[in-house]
Amino acid sequence: MSNPPSPPSSNQPARNLGDVLREFAGHQQTMRAELAKVIVGQSDTIEQLLVAIFTRGHCLLEGVPGLAKTLMVSTLADILDVSFKRIQFTPDLMPSDITGTQVLEEDDAGKRSFRFVEGPIFTNILLADEINRTPPKTQAALLEAMQERQVTVGPQTYPLPAPFFTIATQNPIEQEGTYPLPEAQLDRFMFNIKVGYPSASEEEQILTATTRGESQNVNKVLSSRAILNIQKLVSSIAVNPLVIRYASQLVRATRPKDETAPQYVRELVDWGAGPRAGQNLINGAKALAAMNGRFSVDTKDIQRIAAPVLRHRIATNFQAQAEGMDTDAIIERLLQDVAEPEPEKMAKS
Repeated sequence: MSNPPSPPSSNQPARNLGDVLREFAGHQQTMRAELAKVIVGQSDTIEQLLVAIFTRGHCLLEGVPGLAKTLMVSTLADILDVSFKRIQFTPDLMPSDITGTQVLEEDDAGKRSFRFVEGPIFTNILLADEINRTPPKTQAALLEAMQERQVTVGPQTYPLPAPFFTIATQNPIEQEGTYPLPEAQLDRFMFNIKVGYPSASEEEQILTATTRGESQNVNKVLSSRAILNIQKLVSSIAVNPLVIRYASQLVRATRPKDETAPQYVRELVDWGAGPRAGQNLINGAKALAAMNGRFSVDTKDIQRIAAPVLRHRIATNFQAQAEGMDTDAIIERLLQDVAEPEPEKMAKS
């Protein structure tokens, strides 16, 4: 198992940023190779999951049953030397089933006291399976944990382990007996990742591999300490002010009442993305640059993650549905219409 990149000690020569980035790029390639032992295809989904982990983000995986969403998350936890727990969300799940509860105990002297028993949320990677199958009251139990990395039970606040990630799954086609996630909770997810069907060749590989009765073992690649070091590395990646302006303009163009919004956004969108979307665009682009061994962010990095960052932060109206325009189609048009900064200006700045 690998532990770098980490700061050099006083007895070791200082490494330059280029060496650290190349080492990190090698680690993420190793992670992809380990995941490929179990997961066939889904390269974009895997890339976005890695970006979220390297930027302290949370993910919502959306896809029909049988696309290996749960297997993908559990395998990702296997290649990381971190704790992993899964919660199967059901209509009768209570908030205390997630966060934990106070238990009354009596000692040998007869003195009674409360002891906090941790719930499954006290882990590094939490898989919230079929999160939309539980009522909003229970869904809200995740809000504080996802944003503040802590849980409050009664008068006490308990910090969660570091690193902490929530990866939730939901089925987009079966809506009977489900509870759509509130907008406030959707906004806590860095990415809304659409998990699609495999290609014909990938499906043949899946059928071949899964019907042999053999299981693949994966190797651990990164420890929790290494993940925290990588998160610090990613945050230090440079971002040109013009790239920040481009991300801001892209986000503002999703808001129907903004003066920069195109006419089709004014007609088809009820409300657009908030500032957290811009933060996620920048942080995700930093991770993409670092994963490719680059020192700075490019607008192509912003464009690559625009759809998973924005699709759950744009609300379309009935006119959009009538015209067959979903959020992905609107994002695609915005990427064509929002002007990129000129390379000459980026080079000068």
